[in-house]
Amino acid sequence: MRIGILNSGGDCPGLNAVIHGVVGAAHKLGWEVIGFRDGFEGLLPPGDYQVLDPEDTVGILKLGGTILGTTNKVSLAAKMGEGTKEEIAEMVIKKASRTMSQLEIRALIVVGGDGSLSTALHLYKAGFPVIGVPKTIDNDLQATAMTFGFDSAVSCVVDAMDRLHTTALSHKRVMVVEVMGRNAGWIALWGGIAGGANVILLPEIEFSLDKVAQFIKDREAKGNHSSMVIVAEGARTPDGKLLTNKNDDGSDVRLGGIGDFVANELAVRTGKETRACTLGHLQRGGAPTGLDRILGARFGVKAVKLAEEGRFGRMVSYQSYHVTSSSIEKAVHKLKLVDPEGEEVETARAIGICLGD
Repeated sequence: MRIGILNSGGDCPGLNAVIHGVVGAAHKLGWEVIGFRDGFEGLLPPGDYQVLDPEDTVGILKLGGTILGTTNKVSLAAKMGEGTKEEIAEMVIKKASRTMSQLEIRALIVVGGDGSLSTALHLYKAGFPVIGVPKTIDNDLQATAMTFGFDSAVSCVVDAMDRLHTTALSHKRVMVVEVMGRNAGWIALWGGIAGGANVILLPEIEFSLDKVAQFIKDREAKGNHSSMVIVAEGARTPDGKLLTNKNDDGSDVRLGGIGDFVANELAVRTGKETRACTLGHLQRGGAPTGLDRILGARFGVKAVKLAEEGRFGRMVSYQSYHVTSSSIEKAVHKLKLVDPEGEEVETARAIGICLGD
């Protein structure tokens, strides 16, 4: 038995833990693991891959990134950008299928987020023996309570908030921190609560800058001369605009700029010295937390178990502290967004955090 594994889309802490889990579990069954380099691109002829033995994964559990590499720019893609879908060319599918046949791959484990799993679903419907593993720091995939990488990203935000608190206090400034998450506000919400934010602005809750400014003025009147504001990159301006930047090659757009926008507007409205800090790819890098190492390894082991049972078209899922599975189709049906009436939001409001509404 020979199985394949690839990482696709953005990198995140815990990818190597999944590889470690897959290789270890497969070795126990006497299976060989083929690691395809740079995501789906590794499937295209002549194939870019390496055989992964247990010796190759010694010590990688604690490493960030991925030993197999990954990319967002692929020929084999079924979803491009927010809400935009395109079919994979039939010729590209045939080429990938040829690689699978030549290498005698009996199962293909795809580790990715919404876009990558959309591609995996397309391949499954085309006859590929695919199993999905949810990977995104954004924590926005349906059918799983948590994705690995999320906890590490939140920890990065909390560390940054802890550091920025001190400089904000020293200068009596308003600090605005922009974090990742695309169209979901999970990183901003969790990072903001844990990091002691005074204001959290989310894509899921419309906010008024006048209300945020008044909240900061009220804090000032009570003797709190510094304030911490955290804003998700996918939060829209009060007039509904989504701020983006073009990629260097003009192929797609990257969310970004809302932090600077909010900082400038609050400086005008409050008269306070205001600074913006965009954490960006710091949230993707570095060593995974203990939780993400364990979750990634468990996901990898479960993926091999699904392959052993021949349960293709499934995605590993984490629910109620147990690793189970769900159909990939259910997982990519729609994004998992923050519930404005949910427990986390209720907690934020209860402890005095302003959400701008």
